[in-house]
Amino acid sequence: MSVYSIKSKGWRYDFVLAGQRYTEAWFTTKRKAQAAEADKRKEINEPPPGEIQPPTDMGFLELVNKRLDHLRSYNSMAYYDDCRYRCKPWVELWGDLECREITQDMIRSSIVKRSRVSAFTANRDLVILRSLFNFGKGEGWIEVNPTARIKRLRVEKKLKYLPPLEDIFKVIAVADADSQDYLWTIRETMARVSKVNRLSWDDVDLEGRCVTLSTRKKKGGDLTPRRVPMTDHLFKILFRRYAQRNRQMPWVFWHTYRSTKTAETCRGPYGRRKRLMEGLCRKAGVRHFSFHALRHSGASLMENANVPIGAIQRILGHERRSTTEIYLQSIGDSERQAMATFEEASRKSHTDSHTEVSGGILGSR
Repeated sequence: MSVYSIKSKGWRYDFVLAGQRYTEAWFTTKRKAQAAEADKRKEINEPPPGEIQPPTDMGFLELVNKRLDHLRSYNSMAYYDDCRYRCKPWVELWGDLECREITQDMIRSSIVKRSRVSAFTANRDLVILRSLFNFGKGEGWIEVNPTARIKRLRVEKKLKYLPPLEDIFKVIAVADADSQDYLWTIRETMARVSKVNRLSWDDVDLEGRCVTLSTRKKKGGDLTPRRVPMTDHLFKILFRRYAQRNRQMPWVFWHTYRSTKTAETCRGPYGRRKRLMEGLCRKAGVRHFSFHALRHSGASLMENANVPIGAIQRILGHERRSTTEIYLQSIGDSERQAMATFEEASRKSHTDSHTEVSGGILGSR
C-alpha cells in the first residue's frame, strides 16, 4: 500500500519507482495524500520541457486490460477465460502499481504461493504472466519483463486419470435431463467443453447427421472448422432439442444467469462449469473426473477398437499425431499381445536354461 496513515500524525505516500524511493508527509486526509502521489508520479514520468520521449511504462491494470482485449479478439474464449480468471488475484495485488514497480521477488513470491495448489498450476501462472509482460514489451509500452529470469518449477508428470465407462455412465445417470443431454453431447462428439458450450444450431446439420466444430490449431491462428459425424444416440438428442428449442436462442445449450457486472438477469451460453462435475461425481459416489476425461475416454475406446489413429486425430481436431497419442493412454491389444509374447519367451528361456543345467549336473554324476 503506497498511501497509509500514522496515528496522530497524518497520511503519507511512499513508493519505489525504478529503484528510487519517493515519500512525502503529513497530509490531513487520505485523498490529499493520493492526489500528491499522483502528481509526483506524473512529474517523474513526464519528460523535460521540449523533449519528447516514447512511453516506457504503464499501469499494470491497464496492461492487463489491453492484453485481455487482445486475447478476446485473437484467441479462443477458453484461453481468454482462463487468463481473465488468473489475472484477478494479480490485479488485487498489483493493480495500483506501474509495471516497472513489479519485481522478480514479488512474482516469485506469488508463484511459490500458487505451488501450494500444485507445481503445474504455478507454472501455468508463470507462463501467462510471462506472455502478459512480453505482450507489453512487444507493443513498446514497457521495457522490462520481470519474469524473464524466473524458472518453471519441476513437475512430476503422471498419467491422467481415465474413469472406467461404468463410472461415466453413473455420473450421467444422476444428472438432470438437460445436463444429461449436455454430457452425452460432449461424450458423443469428443469435443472440448468450451466448443459444446458455444455450439449453435447453425453448427448442427441434422439432415447430414454431422456437427461442425471449430478449433484454433495454432496460437493466434484462425479457427479451422471440422465436421464430426453424429452417432445415432447424439442424433436423437439433438433432433429432440431442435424440435423443442427456443427460437430466440441460437445456442444448443444455454442458461439464465445474473451478471456479476450489472446484476441484471441475462441469457447466454454456458461458461466454466467445473462445479457441475464435482457435484455429479460426489452424488454418483465415484472418483472425481473432469469434462475432458470424456474426450480422453472416447479416444481410448476407439483405439482399443482398432480405429486408425489418423481418424481419431481428425475427430479430436489435433494438428499433430503426437498430441493424439497423449490421449491414448489406455493399454490396447497390441501392448497386451507384446507382453504375452515377452512372458512366453521368458518362460521358454527359463525352461531351456533349467534343463541344460540339470543335464550338466546329472552328466557329471
